[in-house]
Amino acid sequence: MTENASNTANTANAADDVDNVVLRLEDVEFRRKRRVIITDVNLTIRAGERWVLFGPNGIGKSTAVGMLATRTFPSEGRVFILGHQLGKYDVFKLRTRIGLASADLGRQFPEFEDPLDAVVTGLSAVTGRWRDTYTEEEYARARNLLSDFRVSYLEGKEMWRLSEGERTRVLIARALMGNPELLIMDEPTTGLDLGGREQVMRTLSRIGQEDSNRAVVLVTHRLEEIPAGFDYIAIMGRKPIPAEDATEEGLDSAGNPGAGTIIYTGPLEQGLTNERLSALFGMPIEVEHSHNRWSAFAV
Repeated sequence: MTENASNTANTANAADDVDNVVLRLEDVEFRRKRRVIITDVNLTIRAGERWVLFGPNGIGKSTAVGMLATRTFPSEGRVFILGHQLGKYDVFKLRTRIGLASADLGRQFPEFEDPLDAVVTGLSAVTGRWRDTYTEEEYARARNLLSDFRVSYLEGKEMWRLSEGERTRVLIARALMGNPELLIMDEPTTGLDLGGREQVMRTLSRIGQEDSNRAVVLVTHRLEEIPAGFDYIAIMGRKPIPAEDATEEGLDSAGNPGAGTIIYTGPLEQGLTNERLSALFGMPIEVEHSHNRWSAFAV
C-alpha cells in the first residue's frame, strides 16, 4: 500500500471511529458549592457496547449519569453525546434519543399517572402527560413493552401504587419506548427483594445480550447486579488528596474525601480483580464469577 493510500485508509478508519462513538467524556470535572465532586473523568463508549459504571456509594456515579442523560452540565471539560457537545446543542432533541431508567426520574411522575402513559411519554422524554397526543400504534408499542416485562396488569393503575419492582420494570419499558440509541439504567435493582431483583436481572440480561447497535450503560455499586451480556466496565474511585493537603483521616482541609474519578476502563474480566477491588474498598476482597454472575466477599 502506498503512503497516500495508507493515509487515506487511516483517515477513513478515524472517521468511522468518530461516527461509531456514542459517548465521550474528556477531562470532565463537576463542582457543587466549590466542592469538586468528580474530576479527570475520561470515558469513550461506542455503538453496540454494553458498559457497567461501578463504584462505591457517594463516589459520583449519579453525577456522571446526570451528564450522560443531559440533565447536568460539566464545570470543566467536554461531554459529547450522540455526536453533539453538551451545552452546544438542544438537549431536548438529544433526550428523545436517550432512554433513561432511574429512581430519580421515577419520582418526577405525577402520583396519579397511568403506568401506560408513563411508558408512552418516553417518546417525547417528558414526565406527566398533559396536552401531548400519541397514536394507537404508539400505545400498542407501549402495551407490548409492558407485556414483555410482565406488567400488563398495571395499565389503568396509578404510579404511586406500584411496588418498587413494578415501578422499575415500567421505567425500563419507558426507557426502551423510543428505541433509543443510548440506554442508561441507574441502580435499577435498588430497593428490590430477591424475587424482584431476579426478575429485573432477567430483563437486564436480555437487554445486554440483544443484537443491536444500542449502547447501554448500567450503573451499580453491587457486583451481584451485573447481568450477563455486559462486556466493559468503568470503575470509579477516589482521586488521592496530595499529602500536604490531607488530614490524618485522609480528608482535605474542608473535611471532604477526594473527588471521584475513573480509575479503570476496559473489559470486565480484567477490571474486576481481587487486587483492584481490595484497594477500592480498603479491605481484602475476593471476587468470584460463576453461572454468568459476579459476586464479591470480604476475606
